[in-house]
Amino acid sequence: MSGLPVSGRYNRKLKGAAAEAAAALYLASRGYTVLERNWRCRSGELDLIAEYQGVLVFIEVRSRSGSPLPGTPEESVDARKIRKVRSTAKVYLHMRNQEECAVSFDVISVQLNPDLSVAALRHIREAF
Repeated sequence: MSGLPVSGRYNRKLKGAAAEAAAALYLASRGYTVLERNWRCRSGELDLIAEYQGVLVFIEVRSRSGSPLPGTPEESVDARKIRKVRSTAKVYLHMRNQEECAVSFDVISVQLNPDLSVAALRHIREAF
């Protein structure tokens, strides 16, 4: 990134993209094959879809960057978001005739520094 501090609502997409890029690199370094990034359909969006040891993994990426919001990024994955990710994953599986494959729903939590470098990254396998 540019090395300049990024703040404000205007840069929310930039922060999200930085967190998703960090998550994808992390997953690749752990032997995952990233199949899709930001897969969209009418029911929603899936941040990352990967394959790992024969399991199709749907990954929700959450980030914070010097935010005054309380809690960790992963704590922002609420019941509504879980339902949305699961329903969107069903569409993905149906469209690819993979309804019977093994799946996992993971969360990757990324804490960003003001320059969008990664301060901390936490992978929660089978989060929901």
